[in-house]
Amino acid sequence: MFRHDWIVLAAASLVFLATIASPPHLMDDVDAVQAQAARNMLASGDWVTARLDGVAYLEKAPLNYWMIAVAYRIFGVHDWAARLPHALAVILLCWLTYRFGRWAFDETTGLYAAVALSTSVGLFLFTRILIPDATLTLTIAGAIWAWLRLLEPHTESGLIDSGLRWSFLLGLCLGSGLLLKGLIAAVFPVGAALAYMAVTRQLFSWDAWRRLHLGFAIAIALAIAVPWYVLATLRNPPYFAFSLHSGPGEYRGFFWFYFFNEHLLRFLGLRYPRDYDTVPRFWFWILNLLWIFPWSFYLLSAPALDYKSTSRAGRTRLMALCWIAAVMLFFTFSTTQEYYSMPIYPALALLAGSVLSRGGRSVRAGTYALLATCTILFAVLLFLLLLVWRVPAPGDISQALTQHPELYTHSLGHIWDLTLNAFAYLKLPVSPLPQVDYPTIAVTASLPGASPDTVATSVAAPLERYLGRIADVTEMTSRSTTGQARITLQFDLQRDIDGAARDVQAAINAAEADVSTSLTSNPTYRKLNPSDAPVLILALTS
Repeated sequence: MFRHDWIVLAAASLVFLATIASPPHLMDDVDAVQAQAARNMLASGDWVTARLDGVAYLEKAPLNYWMIAVAYRIFGVHDWAARLPHALAVILLCWLTYRFGRWAFDETTGLYAAVALSTSVGLFLFTRILIPDATLTLTIAGAIWAWLRLLEPHTESGLIDSGLRWSFLLGLCLGSGLLLKGLIAAVFPVGAALAYMAVTRQLFSWDAWRRLHLGFAIAIALAIAVPWYVLATLRNPPYFAFSLHSGPGEYRGFFWFYFFNEHLLRFLGLRYPRDYDTVPRFWFWILNLLWIFPWSFYLLSAPALDYKSTSRAGRTRLMALCWIAAVMLFFTFSTTQEYYSMPIYPALALLAGSVLSRGGRSVRAGTYALLATCTILFAVLLFLLLLVWRVPAPGDISQALTQHPELYTHSLGHIWDLTLNAFAYLKLPVSPLPQVDYPTIAVTASLPGASPDTVATSVAAPLERYLGRIADVTEMTSRSTTGQARITLQFDLQRDIDGAARDVQAAINAAEADVSTSLTSNPTYRKLNPSDAPVLILALTS
């Protein structure tokens, strides 16, 4: 029995733990935000409010940062250390799916379900970035299993001691989820469970509610989650605001920002800033067949399974359907990203495991369809490589991979950059350093004899105010030294450098009235190439 536990843990570790030290490194904006926020927590000792560049970052709950910060404390600040907690959470998720399937069906079905989950395209793809969704999926799966165990009428889960243990697990999962991604961590499992109880005619059964020990579970969840929410509210006033309007410069404290702006207004598509987009509803549903690939071919036979509530296996499959429906229907009426459906992956894996363990003609048909699909994909890849053999590949590959900036608010928006021109770069050797010429301009102003503080307040600050208003500025750094201020502006890769220079000159002219009159000359600007900076400087003396 325990041999299969080790097989699942070893297989999941091979997929997820072995890849934490390999590229891509922490170069995605999401990776950088999560990793740096955790590092700032560790350095400052403030484990309540996450900060970036000294600014409170209140978009997310803190458990994700806490896990990364603990890994930093133990192993040091490394990119693989930042990924380690997420890899361990995914491994635990695969093992939980195995135990869930073994309890509900049998040993073989549980093993099939765990293997299907650990080798699915979606779970691997969306765990390459430091988002808390995989850990959230673990808490949702644990809560749903605990709820189903507590509802079992003729097992040990109905006894007080065992029931309290599963109720404790239910509260632990709900509370941990609330510290990962907010209220949806409770909405999804509770919604799925209530739908299941309604379908099985237990929604108004006093005996069913009594077995759940909900008071105990809720107390555990609140004890875990509430202290952080209270502290975050107290440390980031004003305490309470209930406005449904969000716009530039509007901030009404943690309570409003987190619960209204990041929860309610995001659900309604009214959140500011609108730095995200939504996947079309049809594709949000149908893409799940790709995310669970290669096991999606077997899922096509899932409708033929038994969903009657007279057996534990049937009840579990019925719960899996309610689980899928709760998540997908919620996001059908909300804004979505491609990975938002990740919480249903364990449910899909359980259904795929049921189909595989049943065997028969449908499994053979799914296997043949899978082999045919893989053969076709391999042939298409070879054809593409032959097709692009004579396609020119000028400059750097980044030019081919930045052709659709309007789509980059989607998680996988860059997929549309995989054109024939992009594939043409595969025939080139890998450059040790990418040749990317970012539009960058340096502004310099002199105030001879002035201290760095005087330069910062009298020269740099007024210039920063006007330069910061220029469109497409992605990064602005400022340095004030004795008698001189230097401000570096980096623009979006698509911005024309000549147009940016004209905007910089206009901003300098507009700032003249506010800049110190003691300047010996007008501020100057010049184009700057960050790639020209030396990587290594060696000094030899004899």
